[in-house]
This record gives sequence, C-alpha cells and structure tokens, in this order.
Amino acid sequence: MDKSTDTLYETSLNKEEEVPHVVHLTHLTTLDSIYHLRLGLSSLASSPHILKCYMWIMWSITLLSTMLTLIYGRTFVVERNRFNMLSLQTWVIPKYSDQYFLQCHNDSINHVIEQAILEAEKKGVEVFSIGLLNQASGVELNGYGELYVKRNPQLKIKVVDGSSLAAIIVLNNIPKGTTQVLLRGKITKVACAIAVNLCKRGIQVCVLCKPLRSMHNKFMKASLINCIMLFSVTIHALVIWLVGDGLTKEEQLKVPKGTLFIPYSQFPPKKLRKDCLYHSTPAMLIPTSLENVHSCEVRNITLNEILC
Repeated sequence: MDKSTDTLYETSLNKEEEVPHVVHLTHLTTLDSIYHLRLGLSSLASSPHILKCYMWIMWSITLLSTMLTLIYGRTFVVERNRFNMLSLQTWVIPKYSDQYFLQCHNDSINHVIEQAILEAEKKGVEVFSIGLLNQASGVELNGYGELYVKRNPQLKIKVVDGSSLAAIIVLNNIPKGTTQVLLRGKITKVACAIAVNLCKRGIQVCVLCKPLRSMHNKFMKASLINCIMLFSVTIHALVIWLVGDGLTKEEQLKVPKGTLFIPYSQFPPKKLRKDCLYHSTPAMLIPTSLENVHSCEVRNITLNEILC
C-alpha cells in the first residue's frame, strides 16, 4: 500500500461536499430491487425483471432490508454522475411500487418527497427531477410536483417531471402522413400535451367515450376542441393507437392486423398480438459523455429535458 494513502483519505474527508447541479429522485420497485442499487449486484441490475433461483436463498436478507427501509424514512444517494461540467446525483426514496398504489401511503410519500426538495434547495441544487411513480400517479399523488411548489412558494429550485419531453418523443414516433390517431388509456399530463400538439398539426385525435373527450376539453383551447372526435362506432378503421394505462386485452384482440401501439405511459402494454407493432415506452439514449452510470432507470427523459 502506498504510504500516502492514509493522508489522502483524511484530506478527502475534510473536503467540502460537492453540491450537484441536478438531483433526480427515484424509488425502490420490487422487494428485491435493493440489490439493483450501486451496493447491490451488477448481474441483477443488468436484468432486473428476470428471477434468479438463488434469490430465494437471499430472501431473509431481502426482508431485513425491507424493514430497514421502512424504518429509515429519508432519501439517500445511490449514484453520482457527471455530464461535461454538470454534476448529477440520484436520490432514492425508501418506498416500494406497491405503496404508491395505496392511498394510505400518499401522505408519507409526499412528506418524504417534499423534504427531499427542501433539502436540495438548502444545498443549492438548481434542478430537482421527480421521476417514475413519484409523479406517475399524477393528480392523485401530488399533481406532478405542483403540490410542493404551492406549499413552498419561496422555492428557487426548478422542479421538473419530464412530461414535455416524453410527449415530444411520442409525437416523433408517429409515422409521417398520419391523419388520425386513437388515444386510449388513462388521461395524464403527457396525454393532454400529445393531444394538443396533434391538433395543432391538423391530426385528428379520436377517443372512445365522452368522459375522455370532456377531460381533453379542460386542457385545450376552444379552437382545438373540434379536433377531438368521439369515435364510438368501431375501432377497426384506426391503425395508430396512442396507449396509456388501462388498455384492455379485449381491445388489443379487436384491432386490425398491423396496428401500431405507441405507449405514452411509463410502463408498456402487454404484447398480445404478434401481427401488430409495439413501440417501447418514451425513452432516449443516454449521452456518451455521461460518466459513472451504474444502473438504467426510467430517468433519461427527465435528464435530457434538464440538459436541454
């Protein structure tokens, strides 16, 4: 061992903590997702949806880590990256995906997210990105982050959710020459942004029921409302489907051969038809100049939006 190692270590401890320009906030997913973090196993992180046989042996450790995350109610840093002159960090909330779908956990989740934003503000972080289910539940959870801005009007930090760039990616996946699309699924901020832009381009947006049309009307100008057409007779004539959460198996089985499914949700629909085409969920390639990337999260949308 080099004799200067101890001195170097002590010097590094006395150095002031680097303040990141950008913080991305994510969360745990399944119970074994703790192994996908930097302190986990790279082999598991590279294939998170594949069940390994030896995972059953590690189940006791998994349960122990679950209890620790429930007790420890603060965010923690799992990754530090650098993009040219920008310093980036990924923070994790000790909450699992299942907890986001239970309303009884909404208050505790919102509290942790709000405290994370305030902590980042105190440190001098410029941009705070909320991703995945921290904003996917939309209005039901925190209004895509709007709740925290209203509670803390003095905030100087920029809170983003990546919705605008996700909408742009979906729009760019629609084939040129398209005149009609069918919008199906849960109405979100991304879905409304897509509908508005399609109407501005002169592309007619079709929906299957009146409630969906009325929901679009709330977000659109009167001059664009006529572009939202109620399409209740048949769905066999449309081959471009923009789909979110809520697409049913029956609907997929009824579509014509060659239908193109373009998801705007964070989780893709199940591929039930071999004679149809399925796009991936909105995503972009991570820049080659992004350093120290350990794991692949659904966060590149918000990262690219920040950098743009």
